[in-house]
Amino acid sequence: MDKPLRDVIAPDLDVLFCGINPSLLSAERGHHFARPGNRFWPALYRAGLTPRLLSPDEDALLPSFGLGITNVVARPTRTAAELTVEELRAGGVELAALVAEHRPRVLAVLGITAWRQAFDRPRAVLGRQPERVGGVQTWVAPNPSGLNAHHQLPDLARLYAQLRTAARSAPEPGEVQDPARGLELGPGSGQDGRVGEHVQRGEGEADRAVQHGGVPGR
Repeated sequence: MDKPLRDVIAPDLDVLFCGINPSLLSAERGHHFARPGNRFWPALYRAGLTPRLLSPDEDALLPSFGLGITNVVARPTRTAAELTVEELRAGGVELAALVAEHRPRVLAVLGITAWRQAFDRPRAVLGRQPERVGGVQTWVAPNPSGLNAHHQLPDLARLYAQLRTAARSAPEPGEVQDPARGLELGPGSGQDGRVGEHVQRGEGEADRAVQHGGVPGR
């Protein structure tokens, strides 16, 4: 079945970004992160992942920079809070199959709550995860929505910049016999007994908490 908003994807990308699901505006326009106030495109530019600031209408250029975009859930909604846990978990299975097929070096899920729900990892924290999705090193990064007040644009840019570094040092994606299983254990373990590894933080940010509330809008 065709998705309401097509994936921007190609084989062997450095980083495949994965949003939660399309906003109604993004689906209407046919371009990712099109909602005014979304900070995805400025964050990419500030992180040095694109040579200039792209508009949502230029999302098809991303593979030329080694980047791509997909979503956990294909169904557009007014806010991501309208999604059910069942939809997120079904989307996680489909995401694993997509990743196994296209084999990016890094998968970056944009939203900690979506990751926790889609992959049943309630204690996960931001950063590199000890699990791989579709045989690929997997990170969880902040949602770039303007409604996400816990991370500002400089935070997003700094955290997104780490993904390129991670891609350059990532091992080749592993072969996956059954992508529908979704997760497999990867190297390393989380800090403080939790799943995931904290991303590097700037001075004064070490105590900034990741909230456990609902998934913000896109």
